[in-house]
Amino acid sequence: MQKTSDINVVETRRLPTPASLLADLPKTEAQAEFVTRSRREIHRLIFTDDKRFLLIVGPCSIHDLEAGRDYARRLAQLSREVADRVMVVMRVYFEKPRTTVGWKGLIMDPNLDGSNDIAAGLRIARSFLRDVLDLGLPTATEFLDPITPQYLADLVCWGAIGARTTESQTHRQMASGLSMPLGFKNSTDGSLQAAINAIKAAAQPQTFLGISIEGAASAIVTRGNPDCHVVLRGGASGPNYAPVHIARTEELLAKAGLPKSILVDCSHDNSAKQPERQPEVLRALLEQITTGNRSIMGAMLESNLSAGNQPFPQPREALRYGVSITDGCIDWATTEQLIRTLHTTLAPRFA
Repeated sequence: MQKTSDINVVETRRLPTPASLLADLPKTEAQAEFVTRSRREIHRLIFTDDKRFLLIVGPCSIHDLEAGRDYARRLAQLSREVADRVMVVMRVYFEKPRTTVGWKGLIMDPNLDGSNDIAAGLRIARSFLRDVLDLGLPTATEFLDPITPQYLADLVCWGAIGARTTESQTHRQMASGLSMPLGFKNSTDGSLQAAINAIKAAAQPQTFLGISIEGAASAIVTRGNPDCHVVLRGGASGPNYAPVHIARTEELLAKAGLPKSILVDCSHDNSAKQPERQPEVLRALLEQITTGNRSIMGAMLESNLSAGNQPFPQPREALRYGVSITDGCIDWATTEQLIRTLHTTLAPRFA
């Protein structure tokens, strides 16, 4: 009989079930309690009159575990020093959407050599999340593949749906079943309506195709995620963090019957894809906050041990320590100074 399926499939590699990976690398009681408490605090920062500022900060992507842990230790120490006014959450991003082709993240290619050992990538990602939580640092990640949350989501305190997938029905449905607060970014063209529609869709009960914790194809039925909000990241027409953009976002959220709660991504099109301009964006947000804005509740920064990024692919041994292989980042010294400035500038809020 003529073959009509899997014509372009070269190989099918069996992965461990989510249940088996969670059994091999279980979360501890302390980790579970910390994740639950962190999610609750993030909810308060987003949706109540809690005056603290939510800062999602860290590498564009994790590719070097040693450098990632080094960064996490520094950030954990600093986060404790500013915790009364700033809630610091570390970016722990393992999946990277590509415009065409390129390295798709630690889960997909943990060896950075095109071997695409996804089973190893899932184990490494889960282990790394546990390490970060053990430092007392909440975790944040972008959910790109609809299967990966079954393996990792119990260790994630805040989630994101990226600009390329905000309009995806698959991702809106997935978000409706996730257990943490989650931000939808505006589309790459700058459209806010797509993110607002996504928030409304994710808040509703959904039924969709997925896998169970045992790895079986299943119909997933959700109750809806009430903890979703908008993330402004700029777009093809330019940045969208100025007062006029914030006011327009507030207007659209109010019209949709959603809370006026806005998180601003200081990177991507808001910094004209120039990572060194991220501090400029954060300072502009702080100026709006100090003059009375109450809808800007947080920001995102792409930050690493050293500034910029480096070409990839290249031999692993040639990679510079603490330098991104995806989007460019600000360095640790700049990050620390920014966080301390943020903490100082927010003082009048708590007077």
